[in-house]
Amino acid sequence: MDESDELLGIGAFGRRVGLAPSALRFYDDCGVLRPVKVDPASGYRFYGAEQEGRAVLLRRLREAGLSLLDARAVLDGGETEARTVLRTHVERTRQAADAARALIEEMLRGSPAGTPQQPQGRAGVGGAELASALRQVGPAVADAATRAKYPVLGCVLLELDDGEVRVVATDRYRLAVRTLRAMTTGGAPSRLLIDAGELADMAAWALRHQHVDIEVNGDEGRLIGDGGVCRAFVGRAGEFPDYRVVLDGVGTVRHRIIADRTALREAFAEREKGAVITVREEAQEVVVSGGGGGDERGGGGRTAIEVRAVCSGPPLRIAFDPAVLVPALDAGVGPDVLLEVASESEPVVVRSADQGSFTTLVMPVRALVSRETD
Repeated sequence: MDESDELLGIGAFGRRVGLAPSALRFYDDCGVLRPVKVDPASGYRFYGAEQEGRAVLLRRLREAGLSLLDARAVLDGGETEARTVLRTHVERTRQAADAARALIEEMLRGSPAGTPQQPQGRAGVGGAELASALRQVGPAVADAATRAKYPVLGCVLLELDDGEVRVVATDRYRLAVRTLRAMTTGGAPSRLLIDAGELADMAAWALRHQHVDIEVNGDEGRLIGDGGVCRAFVGRAGEFPDYRVVLDGVGTVRHRIIADRTALREAFAEREKGAVITVREEAQEVVVSGGGGGDERGGGGRTAIEVRAVCSGPPLRIAFDPAVLVPALDAGVGPDVLLEVASESEPVVVRSADQGSFTTLVMPVRALVSRETD
């Protein structure tokens, strides 16, 4: 095959099959849709025309709401397994339809008009997307004890810059970043610290509006919803940590784990600090052990639980504090979670499904990993 004629770059292939480059990168990371070629110098991915059918079917399955593990079963499993997965999903979708319809109707309701202002910075986003972003980063805000020592960690950073809206929170052990692509922009780059106590109310307010304009003027801001109705908020003083330094410092990924988000959460929920994820060679599951009680596998904790997963990389044994990891899993969207691990002692990237715009970094418990592996 003449690669120069036959292969397509990630952008061209994505346009042909209806997938964003970020989704294609995610599916490559997960091993569901590998490129035919990756340039060793630039890292650019290239795809062949024979992959279009698989890519389109994968997109349609995901649009229909199937988890990545279920979509993989349909793509690569036998006919019986595929039919079972699809029938189960149809029933689950039918049961959720009424609740989804009620939520959408609530989002589409309008409100009375307000008075516009000239902002320093302005960006327009979907109301539901803004509400989701505020709720997702909320669990990473510091607790009361940490806030007493570091008041700024009791705030969420709101940034309007480069056509994006970024919402950021950290408690020193977790870092959560959600990026929204702005539909409209204006003014200069702006940033504001929002007290965490306002997040729930702001999220509930945004969810009632189809579109929300975010305006920042110095240390004040406001949200403008459907019909011009406004909600004002006041910024807090302080210098928020430079989260970009942390993101840029994440090491090269050596291990990837794709698992059912709810199942992984439940495996950790009742455990204590030091619960361990073990990945064995060529395994299709992870084992969660440790964290108190009697472990059947000798991990020094409660009964071990196997969670179905797709794993890549060498064998791995890494420990977490469930009080830190579980809220990160709760903040995710969709049925899947992707854990990207550089090493047992570096921050672990927790990504929600193929929504690359939301990233959480979680610190493992290094001392307990060392103790359990000795």
